Amino acid sequence: MVVATDDADVIVVGAGPAGAATAYHCARAGLDVLLLEKASFPRDKVCGDGLTPRAVAELVRMAVPIREQDGWIRNKGLRVLGGGHRLELPWPEISSYPSYGLARSRMTLDQILAEHARAAGAKLHELTNVTGAVHDERSGRVVGVTARPVDADGKRAGDEITYRARVVVAADGVSARLATGVGRTKRDDRPMGVAVRTYFRTPRHDDAWMESHLELWDGAPGRSHLMPGYGWIFALGDGTANVGLGSVSSTAAATKVDYKALFAAWMRNAPAEWEFTPENQVGPVRGAALPMGFNRGPLYADGLLLAGDAAGMVSPFNGEGIAYGLQAGRVAADAIAQGLARGTAAGRERALRTYQSRMKDDLGGYYTLGRVFVKLIEHPEVMRICTRYGLPRPLLMKFVLKLLSDCYEPRGGDIVDRTIAGLARIAPAA
Repeated sequence: MVVATDDADVIVVGAGPAGAATAYHCARAGLDVLLLEKASFPRDKVCGDGLTPRAVAELVRMAVPIREQDGWIRNKGLRVLGGGHRLELPWPEISSYPSYGLARSRMTLDQILAEHARAAGAKLHELTNVTGAVHDERSGRVVGVTARPVDADGKRAGDEITYRARVVVAADGVSARLATGVGRTKRDDRPMGVAVRTYFRTPRHDDAWMESHLELWDGAPGRSHLMPGYGWIFALGDGTANVGLGSVSSTAAATKVDYKALFAAWMRNAPAEWEFTPENQVGPVRGAALPMGFNRGPLYADGLLLAGDAAGMVSPFNGEGIAYGLQAGRVAADAIAQGLARGTAAGRERALRTYQSRMKDDLGGYYTLGRVFVKLIEHPEVMRICTRYGLPRPLLMKFVLKLLSDCYEPRGGDIVDRTIAGLARIAPAA
C-alpha cells in the first residue's frame, strides 16, 4: 500500500552534516523542509572527528554553539611526524577562517546538527529508509521519494510511504543510493580513499594539536618496514582520542590492503605512554570509503541535488568531508530558495543550476590539484622522500599546510595564499 503524506517544499535525504546543513539553511530561508534519516540518533559514523578551520567557519555561519563548555575541544593546528622530523604547524591567521580547529565525535556531532536543523523549523523523521525517487510522469523530474519506516536494526517496520516535494536533496552518504537509482554513477577516474578508526582512553585526550603520521612502520627501529598510508591521532577532550589510518588511490579501483591488520601492526608499536592497548580500546575498528573530488554528478539535474559524500565531496588532500558537506548545504539552500521564488519553471531551473556552478567554481580547481597530489603520494617511496627532505623547510611546510587544509585566502593574502589561489584558478574544474 502506498500512502501520500507530508508534502514539503524540500525533502533532504540523510541527516549527516551535509543534509542537516541543507535542512537548516532551507528552514531559515522560510521553506517547509522534511529531513529523512534511516537511523536514529545518536548514531555512529566512521570519521576522524577532526574539523579544520574551514569547517569551523561553516558552524559559525549556522550559529551552532561551539564553546568548550558545550563539549567541543579546540586545537591549535597540525603536528606532523615523518622522515625523522616532528613539526607543529599552527593554523594560519587569515581573514577567511578562524585560526583554530575543533574535534567532536560524530556520535554527538551529527545529532547536534540534526537537532539544530529541527530547531530552525525542519521536520526530522528518523528510522525512515528512503527506497527510491518519485518522478513526474510527463517530465521525468524528481518530485519526491518513496520510503518505509524501519526499526533500530534496519528491518522494515511499516508500509511504504510517498513523500512529495518541489526539490529533493540526496545527502545519503557514500552509498548514494538515491543518486545511483536515477542513473548518476560514480566516476572511476576520481580518487577514492579508505579509512579505519577506533577510540582509545588515553592521557593524550586533551592534546592541543591534531597529529598526523606521514609514515607508518610495522616494527621496531632497524627491523621495521614502511607500510602504505598515513595515521592520525585526534584528541576529543573527553578522556578519549580518535585514532585511525587511511590511504588514497588515484582511481576508484578496489584496494587489496588489509587496513585492520595494518592498524593492528601500527598499534603494536605505539609508545606505551599513549596507552593504546586492547584494554583501553573503546569500540571496534571500523572502516569506510571516502569518495573524493566530485566523483558523482551532475550535482543538480531534474529536481535532484547531490550534497556531501553522495556527490564525492571529500578532499583528495586530507580526507576531510565535513567542511565541504556543510558548505554544500549552505550553497544548495541558497539555490533552492532562489529557485522556488521564481515565477516560472525555466527560472526555477536556472537558479537551481547555479548550485553546481558555484560549487565547481569554488572547489573544482582545488580538487583537480588534489588528484595530481594523490597520484604522487600513492607511491610510498615518493612520500618517503617528500617527508625526509620537505618537512625541515619552513616555507614549504607553510605552503603544504595551507594547501592540504584548504585554509588560504582565496583573494589577496601572502605569497603562499596567492600561489595556491592562482594554481586552483588555472587548474581545470573537471
